Amino acid sequence: MVRGEDETDILIVGGGLMGCAAAYYLARAGAEVLLVERGDLNTQASGATGGSLHAQIPTEEFHAHGEDWGRAFLPVLRLMTAGVEAWQGLSAEIGIDLEVETPGGLVVAETEEEMAWLARKAAMERGFGIETEMLDRAELRDLAPYLAEHAIGASFCKGEGKANALLAAPALAQAAERHGARIRRGVEATAIARETGAYRVETNARPIRCARLLNAAGTGARRLGRMVGIDLPVRGYPIHMNVTEPTAPLVRHLVYSAAGRLTIKQAANGTILIGGGWPAGIDPKTGFPVVLRDSIQANLWLAMRAVPALAGLQVVRTWAGFVNGTEDWRPILGEAPGLPGYFVAAFPWFGFTAGPLSGRLMADLILGRDPGFDLASFAPGGPNA
Repeated sequence: MVRGEDETDILIVGGGLMGCAAAYYLARAGAEVLLVERGDLNTQASGATGGSLHAQIPTEEFHAHGEDWGRAFLPVLRLMTAGVEAWQGLSAEIGIDLEVETPGGLVVAETEEEMAWLARKAAMERGFGIETEMLDRAELRDLAPYLAEHAIGASFCKGEGKANALLAAPALAQAAERHGARIRRGVEATAIARETGAYRVETNARPIRCARLLNAAGTGARRLGRMVGIDLPVRGYPIHMNVTEPTAPLVRHLVYSAAGRLTIKQAANGTILIGGGWPAGIDPKTGFPVVLRDSIQANLWLAMRAVPALAGLQVVRTWAGFVNGTEDWRPILGEAPGLPGYFVAAFPWFGFTAGPLSGRLMADLILGRDPGFDLASFAPGGPNA
């Protein structure tokens, strides 16, 4: 080792949910691992999300792009449903309650047209083994009486739900450290050079030499990829979330609307989280995401239309953050071609759902173990490129 240089077997760049999960599973397997994060843990997409656990074809995209798009997305569902399953035992595994609940997700319809295309989506999901059923007005009222009277029905996807996005990544980081992982905050990768059997990573602190490197940088994954000559089709999208004051138990399920972008769920502390991917702006001076009044108003209007009782609650906080996305909504998971030992983990839009699972899958790949999934089509340089 060169004087003034750090060294590790496996270096993870990115301290979000996926990077912390990978650090945990690698360290638990006895691997030597160092995770670096340019800011603090969980301060980007993993901490800005509302914590939804998704297991169905994205509603708005299916409606906009049709059944061919839905069929192309189906392989991703296998990872998402396995991702939700991975959340189920995680609290007990690491000894911290992550407030995981999976009561199911409802996509609420107000028109017969909406019911018709929801039925087509549900049929496609059932054909792929997803437990989705159509509910008429009476069945919907029995299951979710808090929904608006004008709702005529819904699709119901069993197994969807929520977890606490503020707790998960830090808890996994603590578990990783208990197993021997090293975690450094405030360390930013600035350049990467290939060496014989290794990578040398320049940082704003001291250089780091590693045998294997995992790019789990989220919205920074593309920048990190360019350092080794690959162009990953990942970009950051600014979106916003809203949270209300605490209230008595009201919203039991993960609620969507067939009429537009919406997610509603109630946290363990009684607050209602309202989102759905409404766009935020970008401050031209700082480059930080900022909330947009039009998005807030449209998001809250749709929420109150779906759950009228929300109109009586105060919104106490609205925030904006970047999430990573790809144009085709497919994840990028695997070793980069021509770059032995350089791995990429990017799961667009649904990274929270798939975060713990993806961390485990990447740990398996890095350690040369069978991950239990055929990830060839998601490898860097695959259909996403």
